[in-house]
Amino acid sequence: MTEAAAGRIWVLADPRAGTAAQAIGIAERLGRPFRTVPLDWGPMARLPLRWPTLAGLSAEARRGLAAPWPDITISAGRRSAPVALWLAGQGVRTIHCMRPGFAEHRFDLLVVGRHDSPPQARNILPILGATHRMSPARLAAAREEWGMFAAFPSPRIALLLGGPPRGEGMRPDIAAAIARQVVGFAGSVLATGSRRTGRPAESAVAEMLAETPHHLRRWGEGGPNPYAGLLAWADAVVVTGDSVSMLSEALATTAPVFIADPGGLGARHHRLHDSVYAAGQARPLSEAPTPFAREPFDETGRVAFEVAERFLRG
Repeated sequence: MTEAAAGRIWVLADPRAGTAAQAIGIAERLGRPFRTVPLDWGPMARLPLRWPTLAGLSAEARRGLAAPWPDITISAGRRSAPVALWLAGQGVRTIHCMRPGFAEHRFDLLVVGRHDSPPQARNILPILGATHRMSPARLAAAREEWGMFAAFPSPRIALLLGGPPRGEGMRPDIAAAIARQVVGFAGSVLATGSRRTGRPAESAVAEMLAETPHHLRRWGEGGPNPYAGLLAWADAVVVTGDSVSMLSEALATTAPVFIADPGGLGARHHRLHDSVYAAGQARPLSEAPTPFAREPFDETGRVAFEVAERFLRG
């Protein structure tokens, strides 16, 4: 890969892995070289910057943005939106995931989940859920890499635990109740916490899984992360409904997907759940373990196709 080839496409990578994955996932599916530009936020990023500016970046991150400019940038999240529009002022085409909160008409393409009620506009591409990095190729590779899960008794249920967005962690009693329901129909459980789950909830799940064959990945543990392997080997997936990212990644598999309601969800999350139920892509956990047929859902591939057709044909 030449530096010039990679320079045609920049990915503005937010420090939050889940946000960055939305942009990186699109770039990976383009099948072209790209450059990942790490974004590091300074104190000004806490302010509602609603104009094209690099003011939210740290000094070091600002130094990383220099000509020659790319043809397109792919970004995600509100904080990266002012940076993307600053690059638009240098003649760069902008693809941005999630509603930026300002100047939506100035982006070349906005990729917005239907649950966020996007308006109709030529530069807005509504999708179901969020883009991500769980491509068919990555899941196939993970199934080989994590062949150890073949020894776990079927049905293997992947349990994906999110948590409230404010960082206080999932209530342990709720996490335990979800795990108890999963144990009732699982041959084995392949579970993972996330950044928002919290140690008390993970411990409650561990206690509930103690008598069932299982693998529990706690957030922040060292060593290789088996997350893609859990999805690749799952006979069914149970995901808490507070995580748009994990639900979207679960839909990339061939397994039945069941959504667990952790309580306290707002209208935005309920709109997402209703839309995936209507599409036949998931069912509430209360309907488990009744199997149902579904095809893998590949919104990231659809977005990548649109980006290539609109901006990379030359």
